Amino acid sequence: MQQAEAALGCSLPLALREVYELLGARPDLTGNQDPLLPASELFVHDEFGGVLVFRSENQGCAFWGVRLSDLDQDDPPVFVQSRHGWEPFLDRVSLACVELVLSETLFGDDGRLYNACELPSDLLDTVPRRFQRVALPDYPMWVGLKDSRWFSAPGKLLRQDGIGVHSWLHARGRTRADLESICDVVPGRWVLGYTESAEVDALPF
Repeated sequence: MQQAEAALGCSLPLALREVYELLGARPDLTGNQDPLLPASELFVHDEFGGVLVFRSENQGCAFWGVRLSDLDQDDPPVFVQSRHGWEPFLDRVSLACVELVLSETLFGDDGRLYNACELPSDLLDTVPRRFQRVALPDYPMWVGLKDSRWFSAPGKLLRQDGIGVHSWLHARGRTRADLESICDVVPGRWVLGYTESAEVDALPF
C-alpha cells in the first residue's frame, strides 16, 4: 500500500486501507463483476473536485470512489459516477465494501448459480414478504435505478434494484436447488429459463 500511496501522492483512509489488507488478495470475493481495483491501479478521477477511485464497473462505464477532500476521514462517504454524474452511494467506505462483496458474490462462480428477472408490479411485495432484509441502507445503481436493497435466506442471496416500474431481481443460490426455489417463490420472467420462457429486456448493467 505504501507504494500505491506514494504513486498517488496521498494516503488512503483507514477503512479503505483495511479493506485492501483483508480482501486485496481475494479476487473471488472482489473481482467477479465490478471489481475492487488492485492497489497498483488506484487512480484519481479529475471530476467532482477529484475522486480517489477504488472500484470500476467491468467495462469502465462507472467508478466508485472517495473525494480527495474526504481522505482525512477514517471511514469517509463513497460516491458513484452514474449516468447523471457523481452522486452519493453509501455514507461509509466500510458499508460500500460490504456491498461490493455481496455483489461480487452474487455474480461469482461464472454465474452458474445466478439468475435474474424483471419484477412486474404484482410481484414487488413478494421479496420482502418471503425473504429477510439485509441490514444495509438503500443505495443507487450506477445505471440510474434507485433504491437497491438486499435480502437473504439460508443458502440464498437476493438484490432488488428499484421498487417501482422496471425493477429487477438478482438471485444467487448456494446450490442449484436453492436457486430454483427462489425462482419458484418469485414467478417472474427469469432470464435463464427456470420458469416458462419469455422474451425479456437486457439486464440493466
